[in-house]
Amino acid sequence: MSLTVTIAAPFRHTRKERLKKNEIVYYLAFERGWMNIEQATMLLSRAEEEGLIAYEGDMIRPLFDVGTVEIPLGFKPSAAVFRKSDPQEELMQRIAQKRDIPLTTIAAEMNALIRQNFDGKIRPEAAIVILARRFGVPFEDLLPALRETILKK
Repeated sequence: MSLTVTIAAPFRHTRKERLKKNEIVYYLAFERGWMNIEQATMLLSRAEEEGLIAYEGDMIRPLFDVGTVEIPLGFKPSAAVFRKSDPQEELMQRIAQKRDIPLTTIAAEMNALIRQNFDGKIRPEAAIVILARRFGVPFEDLLPALRETILKK
């Protein structure tokens, strides 16, 4: 979410639908002082990988509605914006949060499900989706990323 807010900020501030790469880098590195030039460039690469932005020639366009993103007063992105998100880890955190139990308990339940119910013949990504469904935790938004993770392995 922080990545989305960070990418939305220059578009909201300038009230433009498209910006050049150097305009976004300038905004992030100099105007706000949130990061250096290399980090801003890396952030744009991550945003493109995550499907948040698209390049149209030398212009960048957000692939989400910037107007719906709330940028908190005094917002400053954390180092988490540079880390690639792990959909399996995110779903495990959602389940742990909903059930108010530690992440290690969720991992143990997932491993038990894999061993006991499927004799080890199911991927952890599928097992965590089964647990999410069992506990009524929304997971549909993570399915494409989970599929991509499985296909990469």
